[in-house]
Amino acid sequence: MALIESEAIVLRTYPMREADLLVTLFTRAEGKVRGVARSAKKSKRRFGGALEPLTYVRAFYDVRERQELLRLDACEVLESPLSREITYARAVGLAHIAELLDELLPDREANDAIFRLTLSVLRVVTSSNVWMPVTYFDLWITRLVGFLPELTECIVCGRKLNGSRAWFHALADGLMCADDKRLASSEISSESRSLAAQIFRAPVESFAAESWPKSRAADLRKFLIQALQRHIEKKLVTAAMLEKGEF
Repeated sequence: MALIESEAIVLRTYPMREADLLVTLFTRAEGKVRGVARSAKKSKRRFGGALEPLTYVRAFYDVRERQELLRLDACEVLESPLSREITYARAVGLAHIAELLDELLPDREANDAIFRLTLSVLRVVTSSNVWMPVTYFDLWITRLVGFLPELTECIVCGRKLNGSRAWFHALADGLMCADDKRLASSEISSESRSLAAQIFRAPVESFAAESWPKSRAADLRKFLIQALQRHIEKKLVTAAMLEKGEF
């Protein structure tokens, strides 16, 4: 059987037997797939450092009839996250992107928009620039998977929120005005909502030179994480790590 060739992003690897690895890939051709890399722990020629999480690779694999797992034959590194300094902040940011992709992407469903988004964001995650790409990625992927509600009107009464105060709640699907907010709601600033509109109009590289401390758009990130966790019905491990991070 001829091998399938596709660009891919490595999401996770798990030990399997003595020298094999179970690998989750986000491929450009077929979306998220899982496969076995035989003798991956021993074969530097076929894999080398290509199976590190969030490595951009050219993968060669075959799919066998009636088998859930594909056979990963080899990977060629195209871009590696290890080519730049790995600090705790950058490692958590990268892990967050990998976790979101693994949790949100359905199996074997190609999505070129999310693939291109991921590549562009990975290229700007640096040791000194974590919060901007994380915010950009969270916002865009929430939109691309269909979980982002309208940010300009109250979900209860339909009132336009442009220029006025707005709130969100962990159990609600959108923003609310002052009259309709629930108890224990959190406010999202007009600045963060305006920033979200800017993000949808510009590539991630255009924000790279801006000062972006953890406090900037923190309310927007909280809103997005709550929306994602509500839909996947589980807590995101890396979201808690980011929240506790002092970087």
